[in-house]
Amino acid sequence: MGATEQHHGAGDGGITAPLLPSPAVEPAPRRNMFAFVCATLASMTTILMGYNLALMSGAELFMREDLGLTDEQVEVLSGSMNLFMLASILAAGWAADALGRRGTVVLANAFLMAGALAMSLGGSYAALLAARFVTSVGVGFAVVVAPVYAAEIAPASSRGLLSSLVDLFITGGILLSYISNYALAGLPLRLGWRVMFALGVPPPLLLAAGVLAMPESPRWLAMRGRDDEARAVLERTSDTPDEAHGRLEEIRRAVAAQVGGAGVWRELFVTPSPMVRRILTNVLVLYSFQQASGIDAIVLYSPLVFKQAGISSNSTVLAATVGVGVVKTLSIFVATFLSDRLGRRPLLLASAAGIAISLTALGVTLCVGEATTAGAAACVASVVAFVTAFSIGLGPLAPTYGAEILPLRLRAQGMSLGIAANRLTCGVLSMTFISLANTITMAGCFFLYASTAVAAWVFVYVRLPETKGRNLEDIGVLFAK
Repeated sequence: MGATEQHHGAGDGGITAPLLPSPAVEPAPRRNMFAFVCATLASMTTILMGYNLALMSGAELFMREDLGLTDEQVEVLSGSMNLFMLASILAAGWAADALGRRGTVVLANAFLMAGALAMSLGGSYAALLAARFVTSVGVGFAVVVAPVYAAEIAPASSRGLLSSLVDLFITGGILLSYISNYALAGLPLRLGWRVMFALGVPPPLLLAAGVLAMPESPRWLAMRGRDDEARAVLERTSDTPDEAHGRLEEIRRAVAAQVGGAGVWRELFVTPSPMVRRILTNVLVLYSFQQASGIDAIVLYSPLVFKQAGISSNSTVLAATVGVGVVKTLSIFVATFLSDRLGRRPLLLASAAGIAISLTALGVTLCVGEATTAGAAACVASVVAFVTAFSIGLGPLAPTYGAEILPLRLRAQGMSLGIAANRLTCGVLSMTFISLANTITMAGCFFLYASTAVAAWVFVYVRLPETKGRNLEDIGVLFAK
């Protein structure tokens, strides 16, 4: 016993007893900044997806006049990127396993830079369509691999935050495209929209350089038998040394059970276990619901929606889209900072409910026969409410949830399939919005999208358990029953 004593009582009746050593106080786990920087660099590539996708919403107002584009050509240019990227999305799983997560992100940046340059130089509908394809290849690689890398590099304590950075940067890219549309609208007709696209050329080069400076995913290194390198990365990206050791052991067990190459596709489609079937179904449906909510109809065609509501000035319309973009970007932070506290499931449920309500309100405002200032304001408010509801849940948490629940051996290919379903849904909606609005009215489109949000709420409530705080290798047990 130590020499220190504790005295009880007063005066001569006091009892002297030895003081027991205080229990060691465990240091609070540190939030790992290195993991944050790595996930941020990888996720930043997706800022160019948002930029290139949404830029058409304002650029098409000027491209129509400069190149004489028709409504059908605008629909195809706006929505084709979602269909073009299917090829690279489906190939991204193979590329991520063959080249590594980091190498695939660098490859994505190369395509993004080439596509932006080609778009800025395009002089015809055919040339623009070809450039759109090149951009789509880069976007497809980036949107699959960035969330996979973020999920695999992140400790469990901050995986929700780091995985949701992907949607934060996509949304940031959308905002930048809206600002670019508004700021450059005063340039000469032939020059303005070209400069808008040319601004997307330098960032991929800078991002590729940053990505090359960060480590490879520890799970990919372990898959290649490079355990020493994986351990070194985990020691730098975990909150505590014990966590790093535990993560490595979990990864080793998962790698020992993995299959590769054609075996992955066989396990996904030919002989899937009940657990794998449940997980893959949930990933595909969740990703499809994310886009069936109509988010890209707003992202791509909000100027047309605002004009329908009675806002006639191009500058006012573009300013309104900037406001929507600012709110959408800020709303992402709700999911970014609360998903690891409240959990994925509560935010997904709140998001789906908010989407259904706001889209119904938007449809009602567009049903008003005569355009008024009050009606236009109500339309903008409904759009703002919609993007807010989308951005606190379905937007950022669909990729987070998908990357979490897929087993390591199936993660890259499974994410490819989920994002392919997402982009296919998005492509169908974005390439048919104008035609559908001419058939069932624009209000009818939003009533239709609201009904899918209701179905999404039911799906989340019935099928998706909470994953907050669980290690990636342990999440599969939630779907074993």
